[in-house]
Formats: sequence, C-alpha cells, structure tokens
Amino acid sequence: MKVVVIGGTGLIGSKLVGKLEELGHEAVAAAPNTGVNTLTGEGLAEALKGASVVVDVSNSPSWEDDAVLTFFRTSTANLLKAEAEAGVTHHVALSVVGTDRLQESGYFRAKQAQEELIKASGMPYSIVHATQFFEFIKGIADISTDGDTVHLAPVKFQPIYSDDVAAAVCRTAVGAPVNGVVEIAGPEVFQLDELIRQTLADANDPRTVATDPKAAYSGAQLQETTLVPGPDADIAETKLSDWMARQQ
Repeated sequence: MKVVVIGGTGLIGSKLVGKLEELGHEAVAAAPNTGVNTLTGEGLAEALKGASVVVDVSNSPSWEDDAVLTFFRTSTANLLKAEAEAGVTHHVALSVVGTDRLQESGYFRAKQAQEELIKASGMPYSIVHATQFFEFIKGIADISTDGDTVHLAPVKFQPIYSDDVAAAVCRTAVGAPVNGVVEIAGPEVFQLDELIRQTLADANDPRTVATDPKAAYSGAQLQETTLVPGPDADIAETKLSDWMARQQ
C-alpha cells in the first residue's frame, strides 16, 4: 500500500516510515520540510495521490492555546477533505491517553477537537492513544518547574518508548480501521513525582521535586488515573530502565 505519514520527519513519523518500508509498503514522509503543509494545503493533493492510508502524527509548532487549536482544526479539516478527494480508505491519528480527561489544558482541548473532526468526517478511521514517551520525561519536569522547584502531582504514570509507539501505529495503519480508539502504554506504572525525582537525581540535576496533589499538568488538574490507560490497552515491552541503559 501507499501510506502517507503526516509529520513523517519527526520522532514518531521517521520511525514509522522505516517500519512501513520494512513491511514492503510505499511510505511517504509528508511534512513542511518535504513540501507538504497541511495548514495551507500546499503539496497535499499530490502527496495523497494513490494513497490507501494516511497517518497523522504531526504536532503543532506552538502550544499556545489559540495557536494549537487553530493548527489541529485547520490541519485535520484540510487533511480529511484531501483524503476524501483522493479516495483514501483509512485515516489514522496519534493522540494521547487521557485527552478527554485533560480538557482544562488548551493543548488537550485542541487534541479533542482533532479527534471529534475525525469521528464526524465519515472517513474510516483509527485513533491511537499513547501514554507519554520516555523521551519526554525531562520535558515534563521542565514545564512543571518554577524557579528551582518542580511541582508534580503524586499520580500514576505509565510511559512508553517512542519506538514501541511507532510499531503500534504501524500495526494499526496496515490493519482494518477500528472506527474507535486503541490505547497503548509502557509495561510499568510509576508515580509521576517519584519518577521525575529519581530521573533528575540520576542526571545530577539540582532541581527539587515538590509533591503537590494540585500541581497542574500542561494546565490541567490530575486525578490518580488521568494519565494511565484502561484495562484493554496494548502493553509494550520496553522497560524504562532498559531504554535508559541504551542512552548511556
């Protein structure tokens, strides 16, 4: 099949393109730096010509509330319209576990808007909800830092390796549309504040982690299970410790 990967040059997209090609599919990495811009529509019709599947793993360049909402609404609408015109038969989108529970956050409101457009489009679809990537653990500390203190809630956290995300998205893309949501997560459940505390200590980072049940996560309040998947999630194999050992 021809599979067009929107955001195909990013962290997940580049891995996904490689995995699709290993299976013998024609994978097209579509991104502004390859001449395809879903915000303006530039290059979209040409890229989608002959495609059976489109996978959207793109992300907004700005996380400011209005900008991120505009990005996901405009990009997704343009993509779905172009797919219908090109005869695409499966739209796959990567989203985040807990999106519907994080609606105080402008970013997650935008992701929810993206998902609602997909569901209402009439296009056969699959939405993959992933937990946070191992690669973004330090970023969570950074966005939660005030001065030298990292404020985090003591909630469950089940991160996943980006390569396992790409593999799950690949399986979804080459399978039949589920017309629903598939959840994927890593194999271990941590407590968010404790994990970040240990991660910073291991990196000799001088910041202090303060446990605060009211600490916001990307602007949203958390319940104990906000960030973890339901019982039917696909569980990946790579453990955080194994991934960290490879980073040495």
